[in-house]
Amino acid sequence: MSRVYLDHNATTPVRAEACAAMIAAMDIVGNPSSVHAEGRAAKRLLEGCRADLAEALGAASADIVFTSGATEAAALALAGKGYLASGLEHSAVAAWVDPVLPVVDGVVQVAEPVRSVVQLANSETGIVQPVDGVAVTDITQGFGRVPFAFDWSGVGAAIMSAHKFGGPKGVGALIVPQGADVTAQIKGGGQEMGRRSGTENLILIAGFAAAAKAAQADLAAGRWDPIAKLRNILEKAIEDAAPGTIFVGQGCNRLPNTSCFLSPGWKGETQVMAMDLAGFAVSAGSACSSGKVRASGVLPALGFESEIASCSVRVSLGLETTEDEILRFADAWARKRQKIAAIAAA
Repeated sequence: MSRVYLDHNATTPVRAEACAAMIAAMDIVGNPSSVHAEGRAAKRLLEGCRADLAEALGAASADIVFTSGATEAAALALAGKGYLASGLEHSAVAAWVDPVLPVVDGVVQVAEPVRSVVQLANSETGIVQPVDGVAVTDITQGFGRVPFAFDWSGVGAAIMSAHKFGGPKGVGALIVPQGADVTAQIKGGGQEMGRRSGTENLILIAGFAAAAKAAQADLAAGRWDPIAKLRNILEKAIEDAAPGTIFVGQGCNRLPNTSCFLSPGWKGETQVMAMDLAGFAVSAGSACSSGKVRASGVLPALGFESEIASCSVRVSLGLETTEDEILRFADAWARKRQKIAAIAAA
């Protein structure tokens, strides 16, 4: 049987709309900073993409700063600011914040919103957080899967990456009001209104904007609703096969596509390898460390002891995931689990 990809929170297949936009952008030869006709054509495309992304985000065009991804956007937004956060943040954000905010029943407790950084949705557990009014939010996992608009959220800034919703890898954005205090980390020619120098990657930006429009259209059309039902079918099948399985965040507001579960006595990385050999791509956590498996701080921040936290696996579905694929995975996982249990009992 063909392999089944169930790791969409790590990265998603590039959408047809993004591919088409990038191919078209390859015909634009000018530099957006050049003043001749070719440069002006490139500039028109760049600003058109900026406007499209702004519309998808509920922001103004001047709020969009294109970056190489969410990691760079986080550095641009957070470096030297002394913001507060919880232990749930992605490592790209955690590197810049003080992890002191408590988490109660999966929800980050925010006392000072204007000093706080709170992710919209967690990549490992899928838990969705209220982010209204916080200083910075990481919308990388949530954009296109749950409702979000920059204008009505009241957040000070947001960071995102294109490849989580069908755009290309290597491009992202910081969304921040034009007059906000942003110190450029990359200095030079003053591109991106002086906030991020360097010639803009027009091809990737074109794919980014096209994917964002398509992702928001899918969300508005309710395309994630049946995916949430598939996620629930998966969890029921896993629970029936292994009643002791713990489903993280099951009582919380979660992304429709994400299931993180703990199987006591079966290490997460071992589960990932077993499923890979069986033809299924899943994860033991966030894909943030170049081919390495390392302990995550997310589950301990939710109150899980390190031993049980090390037994987690994440299954993240895409819009094209089918019920047959989900049931095949659950069956393969259950058979492997049964073998592990038999060995442990011997």
